[in-house]
Parts: sequence; C-alpha cells; structure tokens
Amino acid sequence: MTTMTTKRLSVLAAALLLAACSMAPKYERPASPLAADWPALGLPTNAAAQAGQSGQVASALEWQSFFSDPQLRKLIAVALNNNRDLRIAVLSIEQARAQFQISRANQFPTVGAAATGLRQPSTTGNGTITSAYTAGLAMTSYEIDFFGRVASLKDAALSLYLASEEGRKTAQISLIAAVANGYLSLLADQESLAITQQTLDSRVASLQLSQLRFDNGVSSELDLRQSQSLVEAARVSLAQLQRQRALDENALSLLLGQAMTGDLAVVLTAGQGLADTPVMVDVPAGLPSDLLASRPDVRQAEQQLLAANANIGAARAAFFPRISLTASAGSGSSNLAGLFDSGTYGWTLAPQLFLPLFDAGRNQAGLEVSKATRDIAVAQYEKAIQTAFREVADALAGRATLGVQLNAQQAQSTAEAARFKLSDLRYQNGIASQLDLLDAQRALFTAQQAVVQTRLLQLQNQVTLYKVLGGGWAQAALTTAATKP
Repeated sequence: MTTMTTKRLSVLAAALLLAACSMAPKYERPASPLAADWPALGLPTNAAAQAGQSGQVASALEWQSFFSDPQLRKLIAVALNNNRDLRIAVLSIEQARAQFQISRANQFPTVGAAATGLRQPSTTGNGTITSAYTAGLAMTSYEIDFFGRVASLKDAALSLYLASEEGRKTAQISLIAAVANGYLSLLADQESLAITQQTLDSRVASLQLSQLRFDNGVSSELDLRQSQSLVEAARVSLAQLQRQRALDENALSLLLGQAMTGDLAVVLTAGQGLADTPVMVDVPAGLPSDLLASRPDVRQAEQQLLAANANIGAARAAFFPRISLTASAGSGSSNLAGLFDSGTYGWTLAPQLFLPLFDAGRNQAGLEVSKATRDIAVAQYEKAIQTAFREVADALAGRATLGVQLNAQQAQSTAEAARFKLSDLRYQNGIASQLDLLDAQRALFTAQQAVVQTRLLQLQNQVTLYKVLGGGWAQAALTTAATKP
C-alpha cells in the first residue's frame, strides 16, 4: 500500500471521528412539581414575608459564620476530618472519577509494543516446520465512534462523577447538622440534669421535714408517703436523664470519629443553659426556585438523570454498525535472529464492521432498560424537589410557631415558680395542705423541663432550616482530593 493510500485512510478515519454523532435524547429539565411559593397557612404575616425574601441564601453562608459557638465549631471541624461516612463519600468521588477516566480513555486508541512468535508444521506435508516472528507497535481493536456509543458512555460516567461530588456535599451538610443537633442535645441534657438535681434536693428537704412532722404527730402517714413518692420520682428522672446524656454523648462521639475527651468534652457552665448559647445567624428562606441552586441532593438527582439520558444514546447506538480497527507496524521474519534485519519492516491494517442482525432481542431489551432507568431518574428528581420543598416548609412552620410556644411556656414556668413560693408560704403558715405544696412542686418541675425541651427544639429548628436550604458545604474544612476532569 502506497503512502498516498495510507494518508487517505488516515483522513477517512479522522473524518469518521469528527462525524460521530450522539443518539441520546435532547435533555430537557423536567418541570418543577413545586408550588409558586411557600405555604403561608399557619404562618405569621412577617414570617411568610420573610420566607419569600430572596436575599442571602443558606448555601452562600459558610458554616463557620452560621455557628458562632467556638466549642461547636471545633466539634464540626473534627467531624469533617474524622467522620467515616464522609470519608466514604470522598472515596466514592475518587471511584467515580476513575470510572469516568476509563470511559474517556475508550475514545482513544490503545497502542503498545507487541511481539509474536509462531511455529507450525508446513502445509505442504513434507514434515518441515515453518516459523514466523513479528515485533513492533500494535493498536488493539479500536472502535470508531461513528454513532456516539462510546461518547454517550463517557457522558454518563461524567454525570455520575458530578453526582458523586454532589453526594459528598449532601453528606457533609447532614454531618454538620447532626453534630450541631447533638451538641445542642448535650447542652439540653445538662440543663435538665441541673434542674432535676435541684428538684431532687428540694424534695429531699421536704421529705425530711415531712418525716419530722410525722414523727411528732403533726402530719399523717399519707403526707409522708406522698413526699417519698415525689423524691423517688425525681430520682427516676435523674437516672433517665443521665442515661440519655450518655447515649447522646456516644452518638456525638460516633459522628466525630473519636472520643469526646479533653478539649472536646461538652460541659455546660454552671448557672447557664440553652438560653445562654450563642445565637445562630438567621437565614432567609429565599424563593422555592432557589432550592435547585442550593440543594446538592437536588443537583445530584439531576446529574443522575443526565447519566440515564446519556445511557439511552449508548443503547440506541448498539443497533447500528460498529466499526473497529486493528493495526500493527514493525519487523517480521521467519528467522528469530534476523527479525530486525534490513528489509523486514511491514505493517497491517484490519478494519472490521459488525452489524447486529440477530441477538434474541438483547439490544431492544437494553434500550427498554435504559428508558425505564431514565423514567425512574425523572421520578427521583421530582421527588428530590418535593422533599426539599416539604422540608423547608416544615422548618419555616417550626420557626413561626416555636418562638410563640417558648414564650408561652416561659410565662407558664414563671407562674408556676410564683405559685410554688406562695404554696410553700401558705403551707409553712398552716393555711394550705401539703398536697397543695407537692402539686405546685410537681407542676414547676414539669414546666421547667418543658421550657428546656422547647428551647432545644427552637435551636435545632434553626439548624434544620440552614441544612434544608443547602447550607453547610461552602468552603468546607474537608477538601476532597478529586479534581474535576
């Protein structure tokens, strides 16, 4: 074959590569299944108006700026570096990136050094042995992607790689929120323990007084047993709270990836409670459409939809001819010693075209699978948006009502404290019965615990709102080694 013929073949191969087309359907983002705005039912007017503001979205607010508590920031930083779930998500990015690089490499020929040797009896039947040796460069079966099958597979791998990156962001957001909620739960546990211990001490003192009054015949055994019952009830509550605090600490240690010792120990300063916790930055919810730009899980679902869409193109291309080339260039000789002598140079070029005629419906089934997978991805994308909308709406409802609830319960606790003081004064002066005093004491303890739990819910709702609006991944402490291809 002449040099001119070789050039023409090269030009033809290049033209085929340039002419490669994609058979994937044109991607169109599914219509959003969201309402036009956040539901305002049950929300105060100012809360509904604030929910519609488009100002600073949560995703633009770094977690270091959102959480102002130094101890909490330290715990979050440790969790981002040590948490195993987040580490798995980062490694998944590496895996997806490598898979994409494999798919991208399939668009290029594989060239390597090759050597062959063949000895066999002569076909003339004279009993002689014929030999053939070759050495040089060889190109394995290289598919000319005329119908875009390999390109579609590469696009699908790229979308899955990008989806894994969004998955890492989602895992990080969830981790930050979990650490913050765990930290707040520990503070609430300690405040509740302090209230319970104070209540137990007060009831023990009341029991001692009741015992003294009973021993002197001033009060009945019924009053004594009621005081004993309240003391034991306080001890039960104390044991329950101690166990809950241990469980919450174990859960937070798992998130951190290490034991909470030394400077990581969560200790509530004596005389302080959740009300003294540094306030977190308030985040306006923004418009519903902002979720598409703020929530990594929504973007992850869309990337998975893009991958499924690209796989349809690969499945369609499987119906068309597949053109592949195998070539080699080097030396050939019937004598191993003279393999590289002058005049032994040669080359081979073996194009192959394969057109599927009968495959028992395999290609058709593959196309149907890819289409069904795409439809599933559409449903998952729509569900991701609906879930995001519902989570934000729930958090907004909590923000609108928990503040009112907390104010009411604080007022109730103040009233119960005043009632207890008056009941104790009346009891000391013989005007009220011990039953009235014990009832006031029990009601005060319940009201104080309710205030702590409601304040905890309010703070955790702030964390939840920040999370569901897509905040918590901008400029994270943990940086993935994966780089965009």
